[in-house]
Amino acid sequence: MSNITAAVIANRNKKHFLGVPAPLGYVAGVGRGATGFTTRSDIGPARDANDVSDDRHAPPAAKRKKKEEEEEEDEDLNDSNYDEFSGYSGSLFSKDPYDKDDEEADQIYDSIDKRMDEKRKEYRDRRMREDLERYRQERPKIQQQFSDLKRSLANVTAEEWSTIPEVGDSRNRKQRNPRAEKFTPLPDSVLARNLGGEASSTLDPSSGLASMVPGVATPGMLTPTGDLDLRKIGQARNTLMNVKLSQVSDSVTGQTVVDPKGYLTDLQSMIPTYGGDINDIKKARLLLKSVRETNPNHPPAWIASARLEEVTGKVQMARNLIMRGCEINPQSEDLWLEAARLQPPDTAKAVIAQAARHIPTSVRIWIKAADLETETKAKRRVFRKALEHIPNSVRLWKAAVELENPDDARILLSRAVECCNTSVELWLALARLETYENARKVLNKARENIPTDRQIWTTAAKLEEANGNIHMVEKIIDRSLASLSANGVEINREHWFQEAIEAEKSGAVYCCQAIVKAVIGIGVEEEDRKQTWIDDAEFCAKENAFECARAVYAHALQIFPSKKSIWLRAAYFEKNHGTRESLEALLQRAVAHCPKSEVLWLMGAKSKWLADDVPAARGILSLAFQANPNSEDIWLAAVKLESENAEYERARRLLAKARSSAPTPRVMMKSARLEWALDNLEDALRLLDEAVKVFPDFPKLWMMKGQIEEQQNKLDEAAETYSQGIKKCPTSIPLWILSATLEERKGTLTKARSTLERGRLRNPKTSTLWLEAIRIELRAGLNEIASTMMARALQECPNAGELWAEAIFMESKPQRKTKSVDALKKCEHDPHVLLAVSKLFWSEHKFTKCRDWFNRTVKIDPDLGDAWAYFYKFELLHGNEEQQKEVLERCVAAEPKHGEAWCRVSKHIKNWCFKTPEVLNGVVKQLSIPI
Repeated sequence: MSNITAAVIANRNKKHFLGVPAPLGYVAGVGRGATGFTTRSDIGPARDANDVSDDRHAPPAAKRKKKEEEEEEDEDLNDSNYDEFSGYSGSLFSKDPYDKDDEEADQIYDSIDKRMDEKRKEYRDRRMREDLERYRQERPKIQQQFSDLKRSLANVTAEEWSTIPEVGDSRNRKQRNPRAEKFTPLPDSVLARNLGGEASSTLDPSSGLASMVPGVATPGMLTPTGDLDLRKIGQARNTLMNVKLSQVSDSVTGQTVVDPKGYLTDLQSMIPTYGGDINDIKKARLLLKSVRETNPNHPPAWIASARLEEVTGKVQMARNLIMRGCEINPQSEDLWLEAARLQPPDTAKAVIAQAARHIPTSVRIWIKAADLETETKAKRRVFRKALEHIPNSVRLWKAAVELENPDDARILLSRAVECCNTSVELWLALARLETYENARKVLNKARENIPTDRQIWTTAAKLEEANGNIHMVEKIIDRSLASLSANGVEINREHWFQEAIEAEKSGAVYCCQAIVKAVIGIGVEEEDRKQTWIDDAEFCAKENAFECARAVYAHALQIFPSKKSIWLRAAYFEKNHGTRESLEALLQRAVAHCPKSEVLWLMGAKSKWLADDVPAARGILSLAFQANPNSEDIWLAAVKLESENAEYERARRLLAKARSSAPTPRVMMKSARLEWALDNLEDALRLLDEAVKVFPDFPKLWMMKGQIEEQQNKLDEAAETYSQGIKKCPTSIPLWILSATLEERKGTLTKARSTLERGRLRNPKTSTLWLEAIRIELRAGLNEIASTMMARALQECPNAGELWAEAIFMESKPQRKTKSVDALKKCEHDPHVLLAVSKLFWSEHKFTKCRDWFNRTVKIDPDLGDAWAYFYKFELLHGNEEQQKEVLERCVAAEPKHGEAWCRVSKHIKNWCFKTPEVLNGVVKQLSIPI
């Protein structure tokens, strides 16, 4: 019955389509999309089943698989990887060889691509810059957005600042008030109970720990039961420490051998301070131990081991190691010196004494032994003992001599030079301590023993000079050069010049001059003598050896007496570093040898004039007239001398004589200027009318004529004068500016613009004309037009410092720093840009930086008067009296002549007698504080 049931169940589970042929058009797997593939069973095997496999030499399966993957990667020819324009992404010919034709073709294609890219590069760059500028305008930096608010903070008072509320804390309550972790201390009663003999399984309810699970019974120590007061234990410990410290006190004097207060500090200092890894120490210790055992006669191994222990705080172990090394290597002075260093002072003396017994010829050990002594007497004893063993040690003799008084030192040195007769220092030291006669004998002996050293000869020359035998100095120097050359010593000019400089610094002037005179011509070619000697003089002046420089100039002038350039250099040297008398004496010699040199005559006259010796100055100028008749510079110098001393009639007569004998444009101009300054306007105009007819191409004549007419309010005549002057002198920039300024004053702004435009066309790339045009627009309130003109001006004159300086202050305050950086990139060393940056720091109240930049400006161009004026005004407002005085003195020494504001004051006809300090004060009054 059971079998029937099983068969029935099997038939019931059997699918009805099993064993039935497939319907027409049936494709297996079409319902789940698994179609379109072919298996090996569909096409059959590639070889017969009975064939033997030939895979004996085939590569391993892994390599074979990898190679197939690479081939698939190289030949990715799938339709998804195909493009109609560029084809397959992989190369169809990657397996073919790459020959020269392929390389040439690639180069051609690359050059074409590069050329096509360059055509669009300028457009792309311009587009990118425009996008960047647009982005910066739309999204300015936070710093720029709040710059006006930050500037207004300067006006906030202290009361307003104190009323600003504090910033609230936005964190939640738990973050604002974190609860500290709680710790419950263990009460003394629990400790006392456990220290006693009782055992407890419960806690004292009053201890605060009754809620905790009771602990197991713990047997206590065998001590009496009862309460234990830990405070009393601490007091007893302190008492015991005081007793022990008191025991080490000296009962006789009451002085404590051990300082109780510093006791714990001393203990703390004994703790090792090495912070490295302990494993590194162990490795180093093991390595050094191996070195010591392998080669115990190697002193550096013992020294390194001792220093390792010293670093790790084990000083005693270091001492033991180094002493053991000294026992094994008793002839090593390094080991003994290290041992003395590690030992305390008393022990170190014993160690160094033992070292001296083993190595009595070691200079370092004897010097260490002397250093360990504290008394001078003991040091002397050590050095004398050392000199018994090492009598030829210069170092020991020098150290011993330093401890003696002069008389004993002289005795020691006399013995020292016998033992060390080749030491120059000992001979010279002995010569310094001897009398004049004995010093000469000592130096003679020194020359016999050391015939190749120049210091002995120079010392002998200094000795003779110090004792008044000046005539012997030059003889000694000459004999020294002959003797050294005979002994094969090369005469080096640089070394001898250094010797001369040292001689001057020691006060031996005649010695240094004799040295310079003797060696100045050695090793110099005849055609190079002039330039070489000028370089030598400048080198000596740079080293502050002024007497050496004078000696060089004197020798050069002796050889080249008619060279005007050498006389001028010597005169400027005396002017900067000499006295007035030395300068005048030199100039008298100069004009005697070069009478045709007008500069030398004028320098002599000016020197006399500055010394308030006007008659002497007139005498020099009269001699100059005789040597240089009809010289324009001498005529004008004479006129200036008379006019500066209020001798106006004399000046008029001189100018009239000059006009008749030497009618030059400058003479005519000075004549008219004198009349203008004396307020004789009609005479000045008459002279100028005559002058412009004779010298129409001299622009200053036209300018003066127009300015006088402006002063008389004859504006139309002045305009006509400027117009004629421009026609005659179209390259004169001040004439164009004066004409435009006059038109602006008359109110014809358009005509002023056209004048400057014509001037720029006639004189392209002239920054001064651009600057004046920009300022005209600024004065008219047309800031946008001025900004546009500034951009054009900077394109035409990108390296004009005046334009960049003006452009910095045309920007708004947040943009000024950026503009100043651009200006410094273009004109790094332009004084106008540096002055503008200085003013920028001043406006930002950065006074230290401002002072530094002012110093840099006047150093680069000391002739720019505007920089001195701003610098002086800055010091008047923010500097002390000493700084103000320093700036004023530097300005007077520099004698500036140029600068827009400076010339406006100095060339004003009312200020024609102003000296430099008066001009400086006048300019300072006109300047405004930069904002």
